[in-house]
Amino acid sequence: MRLVGMWGSLVVIALVVGLLSFRTVPSGEVAVVTRFGQVTGRVLNPGASLIWPFVEGTVYYNTKKITYETVPVEKKTSSNADYKDFPVDTNTKDGQPVDISYTVRFSVDPTKATWVAQNIGPEEALVEKVVKTESRIWARNVPRDHSAEGLYTGEGSIKVQDAIFDKLKPVFEQNGLILDMVGVREIIFDKTYVDAIKSKQVELVRVEVEKNKAAQEEYRKQQRITAAEGQAREQELQRTTISDALLRKLWIEKWDGKLPTYVGGENTSALLQIPK
Repeated sequence: MRLVGMWGSLVVIALVVGLLSFRTVPSGEVAVVTRFGQVTGRVLNPGASLIWPFVEGTVYYNTKKITYETVPVEKKTSSNADYKDFPVDTNTKDGQPVDISYTVRFSVDPTKATWVAQNIGPEEALVEKVVKTESRIWARNVPRDHSAEGLYTGEGSIKVQDAIFDKLKPVFEQNGLILDMVGVREIIFDKTYVDAIKSKQVELVRVEVEKNKAAQEEYRKQQRITAAEGQAREQELQRTTISDALLRKLWIEKWDGKLPTYVGGENTSALLQIPK
């Protein structure tokens, strides 16, 4: 009985050791092998692999797209980002306070996973030390080069996100990350400034309406002038036509039916002169 119990224990131990020796890496991830906490340089790709039990461990990294997002508290429940944070507060070039909400999409470079594990740590540390720190620095600094009006109209926000992307890309590459996208989703201005901008826009619309009215009045004026000039020319033409006809009528009414005769030399000719 003791022998049977011993063999049973050995089988259980062997099964436990065998199970601990297997590592299954899901699709879209890699695992860095450590030995007594030290990075060995071995990387496990998706699938099943063997490691030394009790001696070696693994650190998993997601190589799929990961999103870090700054979002107001009231909108956090609607965000699907992997990592959420509060917006960045900063100032514009002309001193207007703004809150910047943005998204950074990135992934871990599988060829640099060993370096990341050795120098930075797991994914959470990578996001905290690199993605969060660097992106928030530039999201605070870049808008300071742009006017509030430029950011409010939308054109400036595109320039801001492009500038942040250009600043982050080399830093991410140095730290084993592949930067996919930076997007400024929302820039929140102080209510006083928003009200002032709206009033200015209303005034601009009013001025534009007045300009259109003035242009319409000028157009109508030119139409009246053109019509008057045309009417004057028409009346002048009518006066000319009526005068010629009237002259002919008067000549005929006064004519006694006799043709005038002119005698000159030996020839006599009858000439009838009718006004043209």
